[in-house]
Amino acid sequence: MTGGRLGTAGGPLADRGADRIADRGAGRADREIMRKAVLRLSDRLPDLADRLTAEILSGDGGADRDEEFSRDVWEMCHTGLGHGFETILEPGRGRADLEWAQRLGQRRAHQGQPLDQLLRSYRLAGKVFWEAVVEVVDRHDPENVPALIRQATRTWDTIDQQSGAAAASYHRTELALARRSEERVHAIVDALLDGQGADGGLLSTATSVLGLPATGRYAVVMLGAESGFGDGVERRPGDTAGMRFIWRLRTDAQVALVALGAAELDDLVDAVRPYARSHAGVSPVVDSLAELGGARWFAELALRTCRGPGNQIARLDRRLPDALVLSQPRLAGRLGHVALGGLADVDPAFRDVLLTTLGTWLACDGSAARAADRLFCHRNTVLNRLRKIEQLTGRTLARPGDLVELVLALSALRLHGTGPGNGAGPRNDEGPPVRGGNGRPGRRS
Repeated sequence: MTGGRLGTAGGPLADRGADRIADRGAGRADREIMRKAVLRLSDRLPDLADRLTAEILSGDGGADRDEEFSRDVWEMCHTGLGHGFETILEPGRGRADLEWAQRLGQRRAHQGQPLDQLLRSYRLAGKVFWEAVVEVVDRHDPENVPALIRQATRTWDTIDQQSGAAAASYHRTELALARRSEERVHAIVDALLDGQGADGGLLSTATSVLGLPATGRYAVVMLGAESGFGDGVERRPGDTAGMRFIWRLRTDAQVALVALGAAELDDLVDAVRPYARSHAGVSPVVDSLAELGGARWFAELALRTCRGPGNQIARLDRRLPDALVLSQPRLAGRLGHVALGGLADVDPAFRDVLLTTLGTWLACDGSAARAADRLFCHRNTVLNRLRKIEQLTGRTLARPGDLVELVLALSALRLHGTGPGNGAGPRNDEGPPVRGGNGRPGRRS
């Protein structure tokens, strides 16, 4: 082998080095051509802004836009093109064009302009700018027009950078606005559910922000915090069957304001059931946003009537006796002691047997035979226990008034734990939400 080294005169490395030097020289020459063209265009900046504004408005329904909007678009075009010129003429001063793109993306997001329109304006800006550059070079330095081909890629890369910066800023601003909007929606829904709907100012704001009419068919759904939702992809029901759900997570429950539309409460129950792990309460239908405070209280009462395992979904209108007992805890406690007080001195185990028998007989619609089947005893045993209850309480099950008292007393015992042998009274912190003297929701005393 001969001993010539790569990189010596005439070798491959020398050739590549020469090519790089030539490329750098051509690059500097091309950039100078572009710089001279932009320098000549600087005096025509207002005209270019006019041309770009016309292009943008022609595809954005510009004929229907007012003069103020058109002026805003012109200012955007004039400023944006100016920053682009500055970046080419004074590259050492940084990227003012990208800073402007970020501000513009933020501004357009605040104005609610679609992102597609913003990106379209950048594409049109690139088109108008490039046509102007080719035009001015062809007029003053026609021999340099072929050199512009090498600058085309650089120009469109710059447009891509600018539109990318605008889009990223737009998305950031849009997300921040959505978060603020969501917080506002939550605050309004909370106020409505807390019973402040009688406030005319709040009601007007609610209809605007929530997009719901002041009068309409509404209901409230409440799930206890211990129940939550299933583990599916959708963890709680969304808008379905013409119903719109707005959910709120509170410390002790998950609550939804539901705009029913034409749907019925059965449709609402069907929508909630697949997602509920445990119990839920459903209010009656109310006819306005102002009534949602009462509806929330009704849903809470319905939920509190649920006891034991399973996933009962209780509609208040089907649990009214229990709801009545829950809504009047002091009176319910008194009723339990008075109606069932005769059982206080009975052996606790036998008292439980008697109360279980009475509850089962009531659940079987007053049939001793069916109650006996459930209790695994003879029909006569059931009848004997019922007569014992009548003897101890002084009530007669065949008398409607006495029967109502015993039914409500059993509910008080089940829901409040008040009755014979239990001296603890119920809490007295229940009641529909009302506006306090300071304008905030309070409780009835």
